[in-house]
Amino acid sequence: MSDAYDDDAFQAAYDKVMARWPAQREAVRVPTPYGTTHVNACGPYDGPPLVLLPGGGGATSASWFAQAADFAGTHRVYAVDLVGAPGRSTAAGDRHPRTIADLTAWLDAVLDGLGAGPAVLGGHSYGAWIALHHALHAPARVRRLFLLDPDPVLRRVQGGVPRACPADAAAALAAPGPRQEAATGFPSVRPVTGPRPAPLALRALDMPVLLLLAGNSRTHDTYWVAARASAVLPRVETVVLPDVSHHALPHAAPAELGRRLSGFLRG
Repeated sequence: MSDAYDDDAFQAAYDKVMARWPAQREAVRVPTPYGTTHVNACGPYDGPPLVLLPGGGGATSASWFAQAADFAGTHRVYAVDLVGAPGRSTAAGDRHPRTIADLTAWLDAVLDGLGAGPAVLGGHSYGAWIALHHALHAPARVRRLFLLDPDPVLRRVQGGVPRACPADAAAALAAPGPRQEAATGFPSVRPVTGPRPAPLALRALDMPVLLLLAGNSRTHDTYWVAARASAVLPRVETVVLPDVSHHALPHAAPAELGRRLSGFLRG
């Protein structure tokens, strides 16, 4: 662990954002072969399950605070901290996910531990990449899929390889200085990378998909990705959110994001 990392500051920043979640939220700890996964849950226990995955570059489950209350009105919400990344999940020593197969096995174990049947699965950026791979791996477990500015599942890179957001989304409400200090040196591991899904596999993905793209994204060519998605995903609805950056999602997004997601969840 880096000497620069201050766990107390990080936990305080995490709690500050979680205070914006519905008061009825609860923390759930799910054991998996890759470590214990921390899940923030809210919404009716008998509601259809909605599983949310955060982006990379330091994001955590807390970053869904702007949508959590709306989602919890109709669904049982499970927002997940990735194992081996910033947040409150804990890796099992050196046995953290290293491949796409590891990631899908980890998420299978999380869904099993939550007792979640076929779920709506969604993610932002790296979390969207994981969500899409899991939908391809286990389509029977995913009823509907939404992807917020996914990286790099359909990407044609714009301006080189995208840089990770420098500060943790758990501290998104703090001033810029404390945000960066809270996340600095967090003992995370290298994120899993791998090939993009094959077009043939994407064309076989027979479930509703909502693809929301940031109009000001610097991680890819937004309109090329929109066209590519329409060509390879048979049941995709694609929306470009104007004047929104990649790293503003999902916590600092316009009302249009909430409307689109709510409509998609109602199905």
